[in-house]
Amino acid sequence: MSETTAREPSARDRRRWARYLVDERAEAAVYRHLAARREGEEREILLALAEAERRHEQHWLDLLGTEPATLPRASTSTRLLGWMARRFGSIFVLALAQNAEGRSPYDDDPFATPAMRADEKIHREVVRGLAARGRRRLSGTFRAAVFGANDGLVSNLALVMGIGATGVGAQFVLFSGVAGLLAGALSMGAGEFVSVRSQRELLEATEPSNYADEVLPDLDIDANELALVYRTRGMSPEDALARARTVVETARAADRSLPYRRPDEEAPSEHEVVGGAFAAASSSFLFFASGAIIPVLPWIFGLSGWVAVVVALALVGIALMSTGAMVGLLSGGPPLRRAVRQLAIGFGAAAVTYVLGLVFGVSAG
Repeated sequence: MSETTAREPSARDRRRWARYLVDERAEAAVYRHLAARREGEEREILLALAEAERRHEQHWLDLLGTEPATLPRASTSTRLLGWMARRFGSIFVLALAQNAEGRSPYDDDPFATPAMRADEKIHREVVRGLAARGRRRLSGTFRAAVFGANDGLVSNLALVMGIGATGVGAQFVLFSGVAGLLAGALSMGAGEFVSVRSQRELLEATEPSNYADEVLPDLDIDANELALVYRTRGMSPEDALARARTVVETARAADRSLPYRRPDEEAPSEHEVVGGAFAAASSSFLFFASGAIIPVLPWIFGLSGWVAVVVALALVGIALMSTGAMVGLLSGGPPLRRAVRQLAIGFGAAAVTYVLGLVFGVSAG
């Protein structure tokens, strides 16, 4: 009997242990599936987590004495996590695993050891660290996708709600929605193109060049202004002078110029981080359009009046809550809270324009 127990276990306790057993077994499988899709350090970390879950599984098996003939099913969330890990192995699975590790029931269970409680809390931080790598890789693209799609959803919903509230015909609402889609998507694409192109041009202006390479042999070895170049790039006066003398001496000895860029300035260009202007513009156009088309769908399919309004609100509500939940999932926060926040912001904007549309509609009448 475990030394952590303070009383005799009941039939209810044994049922709970069996549930813990299958959950720990399923969580270990999740980490092994994720490890199979990775290499190097990440693979080793995931396999170590799987081994820790196996130890927890063994604890409950020892308390039970033997594996029960009939085991309960793992929790729905754990089974969903396992299904996703087998098929995707993405950042979303790690984000879900992080949330799952944060919901450990061992804090209040007298049969769980202090080491197991500590393990579960540490596991959450380990998974958070693994997920952070994926979040950093995904952050730029994901930000653009969420921002573009939500901008399209909210702005076009607000537009069609406001236009529809004035009492105009369904064809006019449809035309306004399509016009808003095209205008917004083109504006997003053009803005992203200008933004990325401008950033690339600024980066180009900061990169070292070979403008003065050919005159290096003619520099005075003592009054060496090349040292000033290195000082502008962050080197100390002593290191800058030593580097400048080396470059000039080498250039003279070889009777040719030696590039005066430091080795660390030969690193991959930051342009790779910024990306291409055309790619950024086209993705922003598509992300915005994918969101902006949703509020217009009811009118595209021939609906009108209150029916079209209700269907549009339902479709946009689902899309807003989905993107909000996804943001919450990836950030490690509560998905439902993020979903409701996103819904409130979108519907709040639509409500304002709808009221304005009613006012203008009444005034025009």
